[in-house]
Amino acid sequence: MACTVHVETIPTPRTPGMDWRTVALTTAAMLALAANPLLCRMALDAERIDPATFTTIRLVAGAAMLKLLLLLQGRGRDRVSVDWRSVATLFGYMICFSFAYLSLGVGTGALILFAAVLLTMFAVALASGETFSAASWTGLATAIAGLVYLVSPGVTAPDPIGALLMATAGVSWGCYSLLGRGGGDPLATTADNFLYCVPPGLIVSAIFADNLLVTIPGVVLAVVSGALASGLGYALWYTVVARISATHAATVQLSVPVIAAFGGVLLLSEQLTPRLLIASAATLGGIALVMSRREPPPRPARRSP
Repeated sequence: MACTVHVETIPTPRTPGMDWRTVALTTAAMLALAANPLLCRMALDAERIDPATFTTIRLVAGAAMLKLLLLLQGRGRDRVSVDWRSVATLFGYMICFSFAYLSLGVGTGALILFAAVLLTMFAVALASGETFSAASWTGLATAIAGLVYLVSPGVTAPDPIGALLMATAGVSWGCYSLLGRGGGDPLATTADNFLYCVPPGLIVSAIFADNLLVTIPGVVLAVVSGALASGLGYALWYTVVARISATHAATVQLSVPVIAAFGGVLLLSEQLTPRLLIASAATLGGIALVMSRREPPPRPARRSP
């Protein structure tokens, strides 16, 4: 998200408009998702916790919150079939996300993550035969150019290892979202996937045992990230995507890196560099253009009776 920046399968909207409840839910969901990078950076930058332990606690807290939400709905014993590819891609996102924020700023990391998620999904859409207009191709090229400019060598370029890890996290989350299309109950599925990711998290923590660092503030930040920003944030997002169109759902997520970047400036005294501003404008503007112009696949011709 997370910010965990989060892209889910968008079901057919139930309501055509954006009433005040939908606006409120959308705002809350975006704030929750944008909080993930802030919480992670706050925990790691001040050396309150190591990234492997942060990931494991986040997974446990997220699974507990999602299971609690199911229990409150009277569905505490719901079980869904396990797709181990989804578990692997979710864990890939989680662990790469945490280690990337050892060296990346909040806004830079969120932008790389968000761009990688959507570019992954666009690539799959193209490979599956979806068509794009000339304006969409222009937007895609602009978005890629913005991302390349952000990570290109220079005085204010982000750490290359951190950028690579965050891009991997974005690709993993994009694949996780694509694997979950048509998966039935997203809340129950995500709860189980979080739970199944805990053992790999413990294994990674054991591998990096020499770097173990645990403090009470670090644990609190990891729990808040898992339970509220991830678990509750995803639950809010599932509610939102049932109320709005696919285009609106995708476009509104453009706010997540922006919220995260300004949160880093206000809460962590991070600098809003010209490179980040230019890259953000190019990447998010290009993605917005693609979102607004994407064309549906052609309908099959009707057969004559």
